[in-house]
Amino acid sequence: MKAIEVVENNLIISELPIPELKDDEVLIKVKAAGLNRADLAQKKGLYPPPPGASEILGLECSGIIEGIGKKVTSKKVGDEVMALLGGGGYAEYVSCPEFHAINKPKNLDWVESASIPEVYATCWLNLFMEASMTKGEKVVFHAGASGIGTAGIQLAKAFGCESFVTAGSEDKIKKCIDLGASDGEVRSKDIFSKIQSWAPEGVHIILDPVGAEYFEKNLGVLGIEGRLIIIGLMGGIETKVNLGHLMIKRQKIIGSTIRARSIDKKNQVMKDLSKKVIPLFESGELKPIVYKALPLSECNEAHAIMESNENIGKIILTLN
Repeated sequence: MKAIEVVENNLIISELPIPELKDDEVLIKVKAAGLNRADLAQKKGLYPPPPGASEILGLECSGIIEGIGKKVTSKKVGDEVMALLGGGGYAEYVSCPEFHAINKPKNLDWVESASIPEVYATCWLNLFMEASMTKGEKVVFHAGASGIGTAGIQLAKAFGCESFVTAGSEDKIKKCIDLGASDGEVRSKDIFSKIQSWAPEGVHIILDPVGAEYFEKNLGVLGIEGRLIIIGLMGGIETKVNLGHLMIKRQKIIGSTIRARSIDKKNQVMKDLSKKVIPLFESGELKPIVYKALPLSECNEAHAIMESNENIGKIILTLN
């Protein structure tokens, strides 16, 4: 099969064996695969795949099931699915556990469907399962125009919450507000003063891919019993902690990634998405946000776009 390999920080197309199926797995012929910032980190050697996962980049895809393991009962050959992956999406074929693949919404195409699994699984895991987001809460999304940000904004609105976003330009802020954010600020300005004005009593949840650079100021705008969820380290890995904020306000700091979670935990996330989120795509309440789709052969250009931070929403690789 054709697949992308990393050679000296460049992506090249190689011929590799089709994955061998385990008894509880499905084999997917990939139609489209989503890019994620984790792919950039893995390419640089900073984010190795968890044990047992494919070393090929790619954490989500859409496609057609072409094979099933002996113990698979919920899927059949020919099913059109989208899948959360531990790796392997940048290839013609990929395998994954049975319940990590869910039915593709009938009203979405392959590209749109490939934009959903990783970002919506990440948002569902962190907002609902980790932070217990409830109706009426105020949520901040840093990097609001990213794939995760645009997903989080829509989920927050759909489940009765308000959101504030930070992003790199006025155009990105406008797009986020169009998607349902209540307000936002360009990150080159005084974002935390604006957040404090938006939520004088403090916000309930912050979903943060930045890390150290924003850490102390995040705690400053987080309210009583607020939850700070750190899902990335774009702004550094080391910082000081004001323990007074944590104690007086009873705040929680949650570090979270989805890739290394157990199969059972990811099974539950994907079952929740299938039951509670996919119907919102089918009704049109949620919309996939795709910035650009490029063929697999242009994967280096796709990575360059993501590295430049110009995208609003997802970048997708397409396969025949």
